[in-house]
Amino acid sequence: MPNTRHPENRTPSPSESAEATESAEIAEIAVVGCGPVGMTLAALLGKAGHSVVVLERYPGLYGLPRAASFDGEIMRALQGLGLVDELAPTLRTQDAYEWRNGAGDLLIRQVFRTVGASGWADLYKFHQPDLETALHSLCTSMPNVDLRFGTTVTGLSQGRDQVTLNTSDGATFAARYVIGCDGGNSFVRNALGVEQDDLGFSEPWLVCDFTLRRPAAELGLPSMLQIGDPEGPTTVITTGAERQRFCFLLDDGDDLERERAADGVWSRVGRYLSRDDADIARTATYTFQSLIARRWRDGRVLLAGDAAHQMPPFLGQGLCSGIRDALNIAFKLDLVLRGVRGAEVLDTYQSEREPHVRGVTATSMELGRQHTLRDPVLARERDRTLMAHRRALREPDRIRLPDLGPGLFASGGGRLSVQGRVSDGRRTGLLDDIVGGDGFRLLVAEQALPLLNRAPLSDLGVTVVGFGPTPTGPTATGAAALGAAGTVVADPDGTHRRWLSDLGATAAAVRPDNYVYAAGPDAVTVANQLLALLTPGT
Repeated sequence: MPNTRHPENRTPSPSESAEATESAEIAEIAVVGCGPVGMTLAALLGKAGHSVVVLERYPGLYGLPRAASFDGEIMRALQGLGLVDELAPTLRTQDAYEWRNGAGDLLIRQVFRTVGASGWADLYKFHQPDLETALHSLCTSMPNVDLRFGTTVTGLSQGRDQVTLNTSDGATFAARYVIGCDGGNSFVRNALGVEQDDLGFSEPWLVCDFTLRRPAAELGLPSMLQIGDPEGPTTVITTGAERQRFCFLLDDGDDLERERAADGVWSRVGRYLSRDDADIARTATYTFQSLIARRWRDGRVLLAGDAAHQMPPFLGQGLCSGIRDALNIAFKLDLVLRGVRGAEVLDTYQSEREPHVRGVTATSMELGRQHTLRDPVLARERDRTLMAHRRALREPDRIRLPDLGPGLFASGGGRLSVQGRVSDGRRTGLLDDIVGGDGFRLLVAEQALPLLNRAPLSDLGVTVVGFGPTPTGPTATGAAALGAAGTVVADPDGTHRRWLSDLGATAAAVRPDNYVYAAGPDAVTVANQLLALLTPGT
């Protein structure tokens, strides 16, 4: 329901709604904010065939580095958007993450996989403007996606069938749904009167980005290092080709303008870089916070990314969380706009994503608190504990992200699916590239394929993939029972067959955001659960 506490958000009268519609520019979806989350959402919805307008208050792309890492799950999403070839040369695959104390003693060394569960490396470092440029090019290539820069949203009102947005230049936009991707100071969130839960983490940091004149390895720079020095906690990371970032915890009483000045910055990084080695690209002061909006949906308006949640950066999951929001919203909004599901399905967005975000935020906060201990006694105790733990283990514990919360799932749903190499007899590559990564998929052990009725699945656009020891392709005997709806592929590394076995399943229905909708030992039951979801009126 609309929030009537704010005049700009009251429900217009029928005459007002009609007048607004006549003069407004109309799209199915309006996205407020043209950062990575907003553009990812616009690209996903545009690819699904919906009309999208993106309203951004700045005159162009932000152009400065902010987020610096994303994981394999997000790389798989970028793969689905066709951006991997463009972005790959700009990325740095991260192989390890070290914590050291002020004396230089190694406390933690976390090794990252070069091929993780999503088919990509566990962690990538990147330069945010490169990602934004790639997303911008994709969005502008879509005739149904309209990016409007220099357009500040100043008013928001909800009617029964649409949301009306007013802008500072006097324009009016009407959309069936609006998504606020407009950052931590979100106008959309404030217009809705949505309060935030403060989880209690708030620290001022100086962030300094450099453009290197020689490669980081040649300069001997750490690729990803946390220095837990009570005298001055510091983070050092290589963020891309010939780019380096340093972060310094500030004291509450520090003069922020003075800290951002070039002489002070060079003094801080002097042990790593000289003025002959690099140029300052940007200095900024941030308060790392832990804030979560209490409502992520209000009628026809949703919040995503920093507008919905902010977390400290110590786990490198801020951008990842926002793009997961976009993936979750996009396929559900597509179901609603096509009349497959009612609008109530959008309530599962927060019920699924908020527990995940809270879990990730809690872990990030704990890492931050350990890293930023200022009491020398507590820091020494931390050092002893972490070094003893490291010596006791052959390899460090891998941080596992939580499953999604309750929502749009049948039995066995909620966990992230895997992607490995497959072969269709002609090509070998990652699953999504060989069989297609759009839409819903039914992943099936080869022996269960003959049990399935192909026609209803095919009619609803479900991609059915069987996994066997050898490929047979869509026209071979093993897949003939599925016709155009199915393909049997070889699973040379056993990735998918092993995953199904670990699930105790012969079939798993996977959503467009790559999370499992349903899984179980009876492939027919799983197929029927997916059919029930995708059949209007059921």
